[in-house]
Amino acid sequence: MAVKTKQRFATVAQIDVPHGRNGKHKGIVSAILAELGDVKDGEALKIALTELGDSKENVRSALNRASHKLNRPLATAADAKFLYVWATTSASKRA
Repeated sequence: MAVKTKQRFATVAQIDVPHGRNGKHKGIVSAILAELGDVKDGEALKIALTELGDSKENVRSALNRASHKLNRPLATAADAKFLYVWATTSASKRA
């Protein structure tokens, strides 16, 4: 005989479960990817770290996940004040 325990979590109908995810980096990542489409070969976006809204490491991670999902290889670099982002080919992706 199973012992019934008090449920710890609420339940919800599956139809009411949100299926999209808009993480906290969606805005900046979307903006970077959109502008990256207009950047010429040999150029990079130069983004002030103060515009990121989070640490450069967290934004870089989010950008990396998004670019892999979209199959748009890119590379990043950073200094004390800026994050640089540019499109790459898959062969030079690790540059």
